[in-house]
Amino acid sequence: MVPKFAQLFVSTLLLLTPLLSLADGRDIGVCYGLNGDNLPSPNEVINLYKRCQIDNIRIYQPYPEVLEALRGSGISVTIGPRNEDIASFATSQDAANDWVNTNIVPYADDILFRWITIGNEVIPGPLGSNVPAAINNIRNALASAGITLAKVTTVLPGTALATSYPPSAGAFGSDITETITGIAAILAQQDTPILINVYPYFAYSSDPSHISAQYAMFTSTAPVVVDGSFQYFNLFDAMVDAFNAALEKINFGNVKVAVAETGWPTAGNEPYTSVANAQTYNRNLLNHVMQNGTPRRPDYIMPTFFFEMFNEDLKGNVVEQNFGFFYPSMRPVYPFW
Repeated sequence: MVPKFAQLFVSTLLLLTPLLSLADGRDIGVCYGLNGDNLPSPNEVINLYKRCQIDNIRIYQPYPEVLEALRGSGISVTIGPRNEDIASFATSQDAANDWVNTNIVPYADDILFRWITIGNEVIPGPLGSNVPAAINNIRNALASAGITLAKVTTVLPGTALATSYPPSAGAFGSDITETITGIAAILAQQDTPILINVYPYFAYSSDPSHISAQYAMFTSTAPVVVDGSFQYFNLFDAMVDAFNAALEKINFGNVKVAVAETGWPTAGNEPYTSVANAQTYNRNLLNHVMQNGTPRRPDYIMPTFFFEMFNEDLKGNVVEQNFGFFYPSMRPVYPFW
């Protein structure tokens, strides 16, 4: 727990400390979810992204009204199908072709599609074994349509790792190793990262007696975990490097990792959730990933998506409803962008 006086001090300091220049070659995006009944129109949202100089957006399914708003915006788009559609893509090239021809081809002249994510946190799970074949069939569909820049990948949760501590012990669960190996082999061919969702908040809030706020929020001034030759000052790097170590164990250490979601909620589980904590984590994370790799990959500046643009009132619980940078009114929850 961060004492109130410390939260106020950090919050005040952050307001006085400018972000790194937004033109410093950052590879930063923000997720845009639509689980709310009071959200602004897609056109208003995309204009907000542009005003905030957010160059990358992740959307969770191909909403036509969002894609229309993105035309000509210059914003790079990461998009995926619904999880329930993956099995059909795996078993039918025609189904994959139909999805690409409906949701990508009509917009491809006006939108830069960067990554197509086949599965959001479906591994481990009953749909997971479909992902390698579905990736291949969506790749084939893109190639047939002459779309060469969009790359196809998947998004893994932390639970894909059977072991994550220390980071060098990171390993995929034995029940999914074959599936992950198949995916990694495809990604290695096209030099495409595997995407992961990384949430130090959940680790910290579930075990604050063993995980400090300083380690979770990038404020530790001394290494907290020493793992062989690697020193970890923050939990985010440790969580990412556990995935890097797991990829090395299946002989695909050459496959890079990118972060599809990370963030910190402002309400719903006090004292762990607060505006001060969210601002501290997100500001420190932004400055970190714009300048630094992880101890295991020090020279790799990792693409990172923040979760998320808006508070969404139809999410399952109060914590999940309060990850947004903005209220649905488009008023900032706290100064950031």
